[in-house]
Amino acid sequence: MNGVQILLIVGAGIVITAVAHRRNLQPGLIVVTLAAAASFLPGMPRLELESEVMLALVVPPLLYSATRGASFTAFGQNLRAIINLGVLLVLGTAAALGFLSSWLLPTIGLAAAFVLGSVLAPPDTITTVSHGEELGLPRRVTTILTGESLVNDATALTLFTIAIGAVSGVHASWGSGIRDFFYNAGVGLAIGAGLALITLWVRRILRNPTLETTLALLVPFTAFLLAEQVHASGILAVVMAAFSISINTSLDPRHQYPGAYRTRLQEESFWPVIDFLLETFVFAYIGLQLRFVLDDLRQSEDPGLSRTLIAAAVLLLAAIVIRIAGVYALFGRWRLNDLLNKRRLARDPEFARRLEEHRTRRTRGRKRLDTPLGAPSTRETLVVSWTGMRGILTLAAAAGIPETTDSGAEFPGRSAIQAIALIVTLGTLLIQGTTIRFLVNWLRLDVREEREQSAAMRQHAKDLVNAAATGTSDDDYDKQRTALSHAVTEGTVDEETARSLINEIDLRQAARHTLT
Repeated sequence: MNGVQILLIVGAGIVITAVAHRRNLQPGLIVVTLAAAASFLPGMPRLELESEVMLALVVPPLLYSATRGASFTAFGQNLRAIINLGVLLVLGTAAALGFLSSWLLPTIGLAAAFVLGSVLAPPDTITTVSHGEELGLPRRVTTILTGESLVNDATALTLFTIAIGAVSGVHASWGSGIRDFFYNAGVGLAIGAGLALITLWVRRILRNPTLETTLALLVPFTAFLLAEQVHASGILAVVMAAFSISINTSLDPRHQYPGAYRTRLQEESFWPVIDFLLETFVFAYIGLQLRFVLDDLRQSEDPGLSRTLIAAAVLLLAAIVIRIAGVYALFGRWRLNDLLNKRRLARDPEFARRLEEHRTRRTRGRKRLDTPLGAPSTRETLVVSWTGMRGILTLAAAAGIPETTDSGAEFPGRSAIQAIALIVTLGTLLIQGTTIRFLVNWLRLDVREEREQSAAMRQHAKDLVNAAATGTSDDDYDKQRTALSHAVTEGTVDEETARSLINEIDLRQAARHTLT
């Protein structure tokens, strides 16, 4: 793959994205569709990258960038929903699609079928979240989908790594795979937390926006590679590092050293550019593989082109149905438990008293905004169940399947898995991605009260900022940011509102220094 091809891909991506935004379309869908069509042009060369390069260079920075804006408070409020979707539903989806794939494509083997199941399991909910304001999604739905995207990426890629090892004969039993899963998760989180501590310490020493931003770019790759070197989850290491660094650099007064505002402003402009370049490249790269993957399938007797296309259609339908059924089952069980508890509370005063005492002990010291929320409503459940579009992770993981196993044998069903991943991604984007707006409009989700509450909280936060300092010296700006940090700690302002106002303070401080 030469530099001219990369420049053409990026240049075309800029034009396509500009047109898509004007038409209220998803740029990724347009890019991958046009790239797939372009792959059939006469003389189009096959673009190839090493499988490890795709996962190690594309996924870490995209995941790091998505995690930077996540909120611990909102994550805690919706933790049950996020775990249900990001762990339980992904595990169930991977298992169901894996068994179905082994039945549809028996010649590739059970282990390779579970590779396909793990590739197809995680939906790309971040794509929906990025258009949440335009769609009129409730804030809670946006929060759940954001948290799900972070967790399900880690879950699916951990399963993917274990399944790849099973194909190569690394895992001799399900028990060893389960042990590896917990090892991957625990060690990955520990590496991410340790790297975050080191990074925060180095940033305080550097105190230079260019050097700090360069360091921030290295963090996701370093976390991923360090974890992979010890056979742990690189994805969880990236998520933990991003969470820890972002929350401390924006809200911890100990990291509000002179000039830190310039680094925050620079990073706010830097990461969207990285996101755009990588997403455009991945969608285009995978789309441009379509003709060549189909050619490989035509030349192979097993599983063959016809069987693969039939399997892709069945798995596409199954992925959509499993998502809907899984979300309704998990959230429905939650609502049913809440209903049964309410009925028991109404008829058993002693149980109500004991439960209240238990809740008091559990919530002692908990901040108001950290209180867990109940089950999503029926309309929220429907919206969440329909946001099952596959995207970047599915495409990158499919491209990251090695050509050969550790023993040197050809990886079974590699071309079929990549073709099915592309078809399922395109299908979900076309079916669900193009109809989610109509669904939201049809449901007529009322977000007025929610927006009024957000506006009231924002006004409260502004009052705190104005009361903290009225001058325009650097000390005054620091006092304003510290006031917001304390408000988040006390639970009276959420992190999203605080970060938004801190960004405004940073801009005012930068403007003052520019004018002077």
